[in-house]
Amino acid sequence: MNPFGDPTAGASLSAARRTRELAASVGPETVDVLVVGLGATGAGAALDAAARGLSVVAVDAHDLAFGTSRWSSKLIHGGLRYLASAQFDVARESAVERGVLMERTAPHLVRAQPFVLPLTPMVSRGQSALARAGFRAGDALRLTARTARATLPAPRRLSAVETRHLAPAVRADGLRGGLLSWDGRLTDDARLVTALARTAAAHGARILTRVRVRELTASGARVRDELTGEEGTVRARAVINASGVWAGDLVDGIRVRPSRGTHLVLRAESLGPLPAGLHIPVPGETNRFVLVLPQGDGRVYVGLTDEPVAGGVPDVPEVPETDVGFLLDVLGSVLDVPVRRADVVGAFAGLRPLLDTSGTSGTAPRTADVSRRHAVLTSPDGVVTVVGGKLTTYRRMAEDAVDAVVAARRLPAGRSPTAGLPLVGAAAPGVLAGVRAPRRLVLRYGTEAPAVHALAARDPGLAARVLPDHPVTGAELLWAVRHEGALDESDLLDRRTRIGLVPEDRAAALTAARDFLG
Repeated sequence: MNPFGDPTAGASLSAARRTRELAASVGPETVDVLVVGLGATGAGAALDAAARGLSVVAVDAHDLAFGTSRWSSKLIHGGLRYLASAQFDVARESAVERGVLMERTAPHLVRAQPFVLPLTPMVSRGQSALARAGFRAGDALRLTARTARATLPAPRRLSAVETRHLAPAVRADGLRGGLLSWDGRLTDDARLVTALARTAAAHGARILTRVRVRELTASGARVRDELTGEEGTVRARAVINASGVWAGDLVDGIRVRPSRGTHLVLRAESLGPLPAGLHIPVPGETNRFVLVLPQGDGRVYVGLTDEPVAGGVPDVPEVPETDVGFLLDVLGSVLDVPVRRADVVGAFAGLRPLLDTSGTSGTAPRTADVSRRHAVLTSPDGVVTVVGGKLTTYRRMAEDAVDAVVAARRLPAGRSPTAGLPLVGAAAPGVLAGVRAPRRLVLRYGTEAPAVHALAARDPGLAARVLPDHPVTGAELLWAVRHEGALDESDLLDRRTRIGLVPEDRAAALTAARDFLG
């Protein structure tokens, strides 16, 4: 059983804890490591450093998973796409990290997801053969990463009848069958970041949201408490800049090429039953797909785009109508019943922090073609910045960043233990299957699910759904305030739960969220 299943074991984040630990961090004390940014990589770095026995302060100007880490496809990819572009090292690293998450560190949050690639008349036999070879290569990656077959089943060819059974919404005319493949499916990317931050806190890291860095040096940062306006200095022996697309705002010489990935949110009834997700080939592209991913909460995500972003980087990216139209067009190429613009009840866009390696001359490649390799860079004054990569490989990125500061500053720490360190709520699949709580809660909270469920059992008011058509209950909002560091209604609705992805639902739940904060 995971030792962090008990929320009293140091893993609880709350407003009161934040106040205490911020006061302790701003002053004469010098900690070993300051981490800036609490997305997946920053929270992962905080956990990595704390698990090695180092003292850690980790800050973010906003909330946990406020930036890119809440806007992903909710998938833990095995690296198939990178094989096609001959990025073999990235592909293998992705497959290895997928296995780590699925089998050791977060089995409660990451599980196998089936996908069907329908072989419609728009998919040539050559494209079909290429895709099938790719899926076999992906299975070979699984084998080299030593991920068990029981964790990820084998890909195979489907008949037209089997394809329609797994994907009833697909148009039957001209359907030759389909290709079934499997990948890692994340219950919720923001929940993964929350689990990372809480596990880091259980190892002694101070997790401080709403703390903005005003000035960053290799010996610490001048920070401002965004709740009170008070300023102070956090002193550190080493500094890791894990602020993603904003990394260049804090450290000179860091060049990032943001790429926008847009997803649409549909009501599940728009597409009907979806026992599996869909891979839909983008017309005219050999290695690009639109994904259709049922969420199990009455919603379906459709994504994603890969478009360069010019100009400044906003806190919350806007979704342009061109992206919406593109995704609807690709979706309509295979569906029996068209999905119209009015069926789109929400949309979100994330910015990938791709490392800019284009140089000062020549034509820069499309962001879809830019490598997803990560880089650990050290500025002339000694700030270590980690940039690039993707959600799947956050743990390796964090490990490399902490390795860099340990070596540069000669900090008293050994090798990273995080490849075998379960996150809060994690346990082996057999243990999770025996947890006495509703299945939906186990998939979100793991071994902590009984504690969340007990809140509802003690108070029938907490057992009620926040919205009639969404499964989140009042107990989950209360748990987020008491144990997951939620400080305002946006934290509750937009990150601890995903109610806020549909503006209409967000507006309806706002009063309830404020009541729980009160």
